[in-house]
Amino acid sequence: MTSAMTERIVERGDVCLAVAEEGPADGIPVVLLHGLTATRRYVVMGSRTLERGGHRVIAYDTRGHGGSSPAPSYRYEDLAGDLLAVMDACGVERAVLAGASMGAHTLLRVALDAPERVRGVVAITPAFEPGAPADLARWDNLADGLRSGGIEGFVAAYRVEEEVPDGWQETVRTVLRQRMAQHEHLDAVADALEQVPRSQPLASLDELRALSVPALVVASRDEADPGHPLAVGEAYAAAIPGARLLVEPEGRSPLAWQGGQLSRAIAELAAEAR
Repeated sequence: MTSAMTERIVERGDVCLAVAEEGPADGIPVVLLHGLTATRRYVVMGSRTLERGGHRVIAYDTRGHGGSSPAPSYRYEDLAGDLLAVMDACGVERAVLAGASMGAHTLLRVALDAPERVRGVVAITPAFEPGAPADLARWDNLADGLRSGGIEGFVAAYRVEEEVPDGWQETVRTVLRQRMAQHEHLDAVADALEQVPRSQPLASLDELRALSVPALVVASRDEADPGHPLAVGEAYAAAIPGARLLVEPEGRSPLAWQGGQLSRAIAELAAEAR
């Protein structure tokens, strides 16, 4: 039996973070962190495999996303501080951290700065490349589209026809509309779209060589998820000592989109971290 979901607001300075917790209080804590423009629902895609397996699962909406309040700043130092604040508020000293894209970058920063708080890391589709120029124009266009045209303006600015192969386009549009509908403050998401890509969670991938906890990198093949290049995931896995790389078979849906399989991979990492 898993405990019922409880929801709470965690305050950090002038920011209020919407947090949900489920699973036995004595289970291994697993904190889930979502990506830019997503919400806490979009890490394991609604799967309850972790809770049913006896894990204590904590998920929260990043500042400005979902039910969390807008914020003046969306830099990685802010996001890392929010993660530690959520852990403190939930009474969690050490946890397995699992996050997608922006969430992956955030948890790796925390694992480097506060290793005593981390049991293990699952970095899902990391995309940040230290030293590589970010496509800031694309992020700014997405922010402008969201501000001027709402959700449909964002979807149009995403350029699905140019970025995604034919077989995946309708799926991507549907997911974009569904997850954007979860936000209470679309202008805040637009602010995050402008600020997060201008922030750097790592100076170099060499920093990751200092990690000494069990680690898993979940990457996607470029056909369905070109925004999270496979080569970047491979580079992260190569840089983290002992990290295992997990990628879906060719022609299959990305593992990052398959909540059940992803949850089982996180559970395996948590068992190793025990």
